[in-house]
Amino acid sequence: MAFEGLSSKLGSVFKKLKSRGKLSEADVKEAMREVKMALLEADVSYKVVKDFVNKVTERSIGEDVLSSLTPAQQVIKIVNEELIALMGDGSAKINFPNKPPCIIMMCGLQGAGKTTHAAKLAKHFKEKEQMRPLLIAADVYRPAAIEQLKIVGAKAQVPVFEMGQIDPRKIVKEGLKHASDYGNDLVIIDTAGRLHIDEELMNELVDIKRIAQPNEIMLVVDAMIGQDAVKVASSFDEALGIDSILMTKLDSDTRGGAALSVLSVTGKPIKFVGMGEKLDEFEVFHPERMASRILGMGDMLTLIERATASIGEQDAERMAKKMQETGFDMNDLLENMEQIHRMGSMSSIIKMIPGAAQVTDEQVEMGETQLKKTKAMIQSMTKAEREKPSLIDPKRKRRIAAGSGTQVADVNQLLRQFEQMQRMMKKFGLGGNLHDKKAKRRRAGMLKLMGGK
Repeated sequence: MAFEGLSSKLGSVFKKLKSRGKLSEADVKEAMREVKMALLEADVSYKVVKDFVNKVTERSIGEDVLSSLTPAQQVIKIVNEELIALMGDGSAKINFPNKPPCIIMMCGLQGAGKTTHAAKLAKHFKEKEQMRPLLIAADVYRPAAIEQLKIVGAKAQVPVFEMGQIDPRKIVKEGLKHASDYGNDLVIIDTAGRLHIDEELMNELVDIKRIAQPNEIMLVVDAMIGQDAVKVASSFDEALGIDSILMTKLDSDTRGGAALSVLSVTGKPIKFVGMGEKLDEFEVFHPERMASRILGMGDMLTLIERATASIGEQDAERMAKKMQETGFDMNDLLENMEQIHRMGSMSSIIKMIPGAAQVTDEQVEMGETQLKKTKAMIQSMTKAEREKPSLIDPKRKRRIAAGSGTQVADVNQLLRQFEQMQRMMKKFGLGGNLHDKKAKRRRAGMLKLMGGK
């Protein structure tokens, strides 16, 4: 996960500060030396680290902080505020024009994930903003780039305009006409990349910029290349004039230094981040939420957004009605497990829960293994057994265990946990009158906990 090492080291620094009670100026400076080392090890730019530590130190050694009843908490609060300021102090927005279409030109080096993330971006605006996007395939050099865009476009249910491997300038010109004719209010242009920045690439991109007159030039960079991502951003901005950055593979970069350096060095905000390979593993970049994750405070807002996006309103209402009429059964449990799976990896979910930052990879792996076992056991049950688990006698337990590759003890544990869940449903009033306001609020709360809406 992103910032894993940094989060762990900062957690240790702050734990030490809290144990001291009252703080002296020397205590703060010692802690800041450790913060400085943690940021440098996370591959944050030296100049950025130096400026950050100076600001935090200056604010933390003031009389108001050191004489407060909770000085360590005040220092942590200052670090949090400066981290947010470092990454943007508010979510940056796309430069939408008054008159559609909005034209976004994607650029970047080969291997950064530009084509896939063009489709992710289109899907995001199609689902969140009810826009009608069009993808233009202007990468005519990389083998199978056009076919790849067509495949991810189909998965995102977004049309792709392509004319084969002809001059990309002509493709963009005709693609914009197509968008105008068919009423697309968002156009995303997937341009060619190179393994390195060269004059030929930049000349082509400058030509496309002149033809398309984009509202937003978005640079796609791979977080895994560390500080080279900042250099790439600076080079593209100098030659092309970029507006924003979409950072990919942030989930795979345990250091995360590029995300903390890029705005300070280039002046360009990160607007979106890719957090996995799936089209849904894509987020608006919220500096305050990322700072919260770094400091081990979790990110419940993003977790709730993922939960509510994983199930539609009609599905939530259908589930509530079904529980009211026939109760909660193993089919419902299986459905909720699949909804959790759609929210992302177990690791990414756990890291968003406040206080869970210290959960080890081994514990996460054990949780994922248990989920797989539970799913296998439910899938080994008959239709009647899923609807009425009380039918499961010792003979059926042996059959379910054999069919799922588990032990009878595992089946017994699942049945006990299921009974506890059923009791909890009754306690929260999920089976009450569908029109009763109090019962409806209880159902909504429980469904959120279960991955519903």
